[in-house]
Amino acid sequence: MTENTPITTEKIVATVRDKYGQIAARGGSCCAPATNCCGPAPAGLSTGLGYKVVDLDLLPDGADLGLGCGAPLEHLELKPGETVVDLGSGAGIDALIAARAVGPGGRVIGVDMTPEMLARATANAAAAGADHVEFREGRLEALPIDDGTIDAITSNCVINLVPDKSKVFAEIHRVLKPGGRLVVSDVMLDGNLPEIITRDVMAYVGCVSGAVQRDDYLAMLTGAGLGEIEILKDADFLATVADSIPKEISGAMEQLGLESDDLKGVVRSITYRARKTA
Repeated sequence: MTENTPITTEKIVATVRDKYGQIAARGGSCCAPATNCCGPAPAGLSTGLGYKVVDLDLLPDGADLGLGCGAPLEHLELKPGETVVDLGSGAGIDALIAARAVGPGGRVIGVDMTPEMLARATANAAAAGADHVEFREGRLEALPIDDGTIDAITSNCVINLVPDKSKVFAEIHRVLKPGGRLVVSDVMLDGNLPEIITRDVMAYVGCVSGAVQRDDYLAMLTGAGLGEIEILKDADFLATVADSIPKEISGAMEQLGLESDDLKGVVRSITYRARKTA
């Protein structure tokens, strides 16, 4: 339901944690046509975002909940023996794919604030026999990771959910080794959203109302000391998920009488690369 009162940081965090906890417990996505977030991820959603079928086929059942907005790992170019972090690791889809790339001599750390997701991810890692993967409970604004210990970082459609994104980028800079890199898929804006969506906390959960303008997002990256920014993929987010628009967004749009075309080009699914500058 859309509310007239301002969305507070505390409410956003609590609602996101609760909603994604429900998704983890029920094993489904938050996209239509699933009902009440308890259905399976829409068929073909992850491959449509860029995931390789061979990678998805090797995952345990329940690792792919269809919650991403891109496929960042294919651009991270992980090497055997590296240590990689997945921010907002969810049920573990990217962490487990990364685990195969870094091999048993490498290490993968997933960070998530939702206990139900952490439990599901841990079970999936055990099912995959990936004992070099671990999942830690924590907020992205205060990562439970030591300074300068990480080779590479990835994240898939999660940073847009964090109210203070500048803190996330500062934390990324802190934990990366000098010259360390990140490849992230996230939602940004090229234009303004209708007010009814920006003030709807459930639209925030649906990865849209928490998104910021592209220029502001990239300025926060550079302000944190992350440079060599390269846009790898830039697509219309709602067009990409045309058959499975998050129901939180479709509900707000229906209430306002909006169609997808009314937001055409505004909500962007962007995959980018950056590096910690010396």
